[in-house]
Amino acid sequence: MLDRYLLRYFAAVVDHGNFSRAAAACGVSQPTLSVGIAKLERTVGHPLFVRSNQRVELTDAGARFLVHARRIEREFNAAADAMRVSVDLPSLRLGVLTSVPGLVVARGIAQSRPGERHRLELVYGSEREIVSHLAKGRIDVALTLVGRGAGRFMERVVRTEGYRLAIHDDHPLADEAELSPEQLASEVMIVRRHCEALAETSRFFTERGVRPHFALRSTNDERVLQMISAGLGMTVMPECYRHEGVRRPRLTGFTAQRSIGWIAAHHAEHLLAEPPPIMTMIEAAFGDLDT
Repeated sequence: MLDRYLLRYFAAVVDHGNFSRAAAACGVSQPTLSVGIAKLERTVGHPLFVRSNQRVELTDAGARFLVHARRIEREFNAAADAMRVSVDLPSLRLGVLTSVPGLVVARGIAQSRPGERHRLELVYGSEREIVSHLAKGRIDVALTLVGRGAGRFMERVVRTEGYRLAIHDDHPLADEAELSPEQLASEVMIVRRHCEALAETSRFFTERGVRPHFALRSTNDERVLQMISAGLGMTVMPECYRHEGVRRPRLTGFTAQRSIGWIAAHHAEHLLAEPPPIMTMIEAAFGDLDT
């Protein structure tokens, strides 16, 4: 095993040309440095210097070893610099509502490269969990439902949208731009148990006498979309969701809407006025869904 201090001794002798000046540069006594060089030579199995009264010179083995020693030292310094940057970066604890598409957040992260500006921490949760985290100071800012009259935090709307059906693109009704609830009476449905409009959706169908069979109840929207694209059933979900093999027709008479936006804890309200790139890029990713 090569100890870093031995590499430093070795490089100092090369740079300063003799043991005494190298020892002074390393802040050790000359005997200590000489012992270290001897230990290094035993470790690599070759003499590294030809010693004379005036100057020390590298052996052939020493010249070959110098290339690697310099490279190792550069990597040590790069690693140390990287750790210092990580420690010095401000932290950003970002809450995300579970029913926000993961693709939107992932694209925002990819385009903003937050690791260069913040130590990012993502926290997913329901609306209630997000608000609790903010109130307790566990997160700084969150992408969640806004405009619901809470008034406890500063907020800014990013997107207001309705809900549509999500059905397999080979379904006999997939080419319809709009479907009535009566057309769905015999269809198999999937329940998004975490949906903020779940109660309203259930009441909408019940009032119209539609009581479908439920093939799956899930809190994972990516899994729900996978099952829809596999032909397991259909569901109602926010307009922002996209998935290969899934069509999004309108549901006649269903007018529920939601507003998604940023809410910030009191210590982080400046993030709404001057949002960091990751917040800006997440907003842009929402906009890309409409193009």
